[in-house]
Amino acid sequence: MSNHTTIWENARIATMQTGTGPYGLIDDGFIVVAGEQIQDIGSANPVHPIAGDVDSRRIDCGGRLITPGLIDCHTHLVYGGNRASEFELRLTGTSYADIAAAGGGIQSTVQATRNEAEDVLFDAARERLQRMISQGITTVEIKSGYGLDTDTESKMLRIAQRLERDLPLCVHKTFLGAHALPPEYAGQPDNYIDHVCQHMLPAIASESLVDSVDAFCETIAFSNEQTRRVFTAASDLGLPVRLHADQLSDSGGASLAAEFAALSADHLEYTNAAGAKTLGAAGTVAVLLPGAFYYLGETTRPPVKAFREYGVDIAVATDMNPGSSPMESILLALNMACILFALTPEEALRGVTVAAARALGVLQDRGTLEPTKRADFAIWNAAEPAELCYPIGAPQPACVVKSGQVLTGHLS
Repeated sequence: MSNHTTIWENARIATMQTGTGPYGLIDDGFIVVAGEQIQDIGSANPVHPIAGDVDSRRIDCGGRLITPGLIDCHTHLVYGGNRASEFELRLTGTSYADIAAAGGGIQSTVQATRNEAEDVLFDAARERLQRMISQGITTVEIKSGYGLDTDTESKMLRIAQRLERDLPLCVHKTFLGAHALPPEYAGQPDNYIDHVCQHMLPAIASESLVDSVDAFCETIAFSNEQTRRVFTAASDLGLPVRLHADQLSDSGGASLAAEFAALSADHLEYTNAAGAKTLGAAGTVAVLLPGAFYYLGETTRPPVKAFREYGVDIAVATDMNPGSSPMESILLALNMACILFALTPEEALRGVTVAAARALGVLQDRGTLEPTKRADFAIWNAAEPAELCYPIGAPQPACVVKSGQVLTGHLS
């Protein structure tokens, strides 16, 4: 056996595998890690033979809880400036839509991001991401969308690529050129969508900077038909799609996402039962973003009961961004998903592991703890999985492991 084999033992393991009881729990469990992969997992009671236990390094987890590494499947992590002034405006009664119509919102972040040097944006994003890693994150999605021109969108995606090289985690890169209408295309949304489809998207795809394509389908952004054009262009390039859908109105965004078998449809506060049914039939994951719901003071909740009824997998993410969800804590998102959207703790934890991996198209090698998958996991000073959801901002993990290597923390 390779001397890179490590046995993590004396743990309570929430594998998150289905069909094995709540949370896929294993009591008195162990994980055998060979290189970057899980080689074996099981319970030592009754005694399970542990491969290579003579030559392996053994780590006593002290009865702590182990979960898969957490996955934040929707973030806008790279941006310039901040929008604290808009926060004040909203508290005086100005709506998010009114701020956007006046040239604020996304547009203000676009100007700040265009004007900021790449290294400055990288350093700020790196600091945010390091804090997120300390909460158990081993995979994160990062969107562009604050450039709205080819150069700045490419700059943002290069930064996401650099973050993956510089920090020990996986980054899924999403092109969100159809996020808002840039000022140079004021009053010309169709012309801008032509530019996105014919120039921006092909140029960025040719640099291998993108793993998926997103769009904001909403009354303050782009219509269903304009979004359909973006998704058709992405499909022609062999790129999977995801969608900001039905956040502020029931625009049929969920059904549009299902039409293209999107990896995910995100937000979904105003999705109706018919839209939920199409998501279930398409296998599209519903990504709930309680941080934005909370921060914008929304009152219409996503149709969680309909998602359950139609077998829609539910993911949870931070939506980390400077305007509508300046929240870095995936653990706070877990609590909010339970309190604001009435998810069970098991559904919430599935939402940042299994379902989040499916929303990024990476469930084949992460999201659950089982042999042949990446050795991505977090070790918590907790006994029950629900302990990650019930406090407001749960304690940081005792230890985070990515591809078999310890990222943060230690066991004592």
